[in-house]
Amino acid sequence: MTVFHSFHSPLRCAVVGARGGLGAALCSALLAHPEVATLYALARLAPPPVARMVPLTLDLTDEASVAQAAREIAHDGPLDLVLVASGLLHDGTLRPEQRWEALDPIVLARLFAVNTIGPALCAKHFLPLLRRDQKAVFAALSARVGSIGDNRSGGWYGYRASKAALNMLLKTLALELSRRNPPAICVGLHPGTVDTGLSRPFQAHVPPPSLFTGESAAQHLLAVCESLRVADSGQVFAWDGAVVVP
Repeated sequence: MTVFHSFHSPLRCAVVGARGGLGAALCSALLAHPEVATLYALARLAPPPVARMVPLTLDLTDEASVAQAAREIAHDGPLDLVLVASGLLHDGTLRPEQRWEALDPIVLARLFAVNTIGPALCAKHFLPLLRRDQKAVFAALSARVGSIGDNRSGGWYGYRASKAALNMLLKTLALELSRRNPPAICVGLHPGTVDTGLSRPFQAHVPPPSLFTGESAAQHLLAVCESLRVADSGQVFAWDGAVVVP
């Protein structure tokens, strides 16, 4: 288990997308830490309350909902760690495009709404809540397939583009954050392939050592957050701490 030495203790944390596979695992991992005093678990359908966890409703495609959740949290004091664990790759009707003939403006707009605009709205309303006297982290789940320099196979147009756009937003947010709250850090996190509903249809060719449980992925990402320093702000980090090529 990661020990939080670099953060203020006790920690106040927030997880957006708390009912997703990885979001729920992050909540469980944080609640297992004695250093975490309060965890705000945010989702469209708020999870059931447990000790030290405050469930809140948040729909990241609705700015009013994001703003209301941030206002409720702000009453209690600053946050040390915010994790945006949302993402959309497929659902019953949406599948990653393999050919340009499959490009659909409605699908593209939906992917950007969830993967790019939603985290941007979370940043707009949650960055002001970060602790200002020492280290605090805002991190959003990105993906290695959002790397422009690492794209050698093509396909997955909308998902790739929405994550690449997210990476640019995080870099730009980090630059402004460095002026407005110098100790704070803003990064993207690539969790690897995690055994959740998001990746399940695409796991056939993933070797077992590279397929992580939600629990192990959560521990990896929290360890990365613990290791972050101000100079790392604006970058995207993989689960093992390696920088993802822009």
